[in-house]
Amino acid sequence: MTVYAVVFTPRAERQLDDIYAYIAEHGGEARAEGFVGRLIADCNALSMFPEIGSRRDDIRPGLRTKGYARRATIAFSVDVAASQVVIHGVFYGGQDFERQLRDDDGAD
Repeated sequence: MTVYAVVFTPRAERQLDDIYAYIAEHGGEARAEGFVGRLIADCNALSMFPEIGSRRDDIRPGLRTKGYARRATIAFSVDVAASQVVIHGVFYGGQDFERQLRDDDGAD
C-alpha cells in the first residue's frame, strides 16, 4: 500500500488560520484548536485513502472534495506519480468553493 504525502497549498494554510481565528473569536481558543486540529488530522488521513471523496472534474481536472463535520469542504487532488495529495483549499461555513476554484485556474 502506498502512503501519500499530504501537502497544503499556501491558500489552504491561510484558510486554516482564518478558520482558527474565526472560531477562537466566537467560541474560544480551545474550541478553535480542537476543531482545526481535527480538521488537519482529517486532511492528513488522505495519505492512506487518497481516492476518498467526490470527483469534481467539472470544477478543475483531477479535483476531489470531501466534507468535514458538516461545516467545511476540503478540496484536493491526487498526484499518483509523486505519491502526493495536494490540499487546494479548506472552505468553511458554506463558502462558494466552486467559484473560487474555477476562478483561480489552479493558482493556489
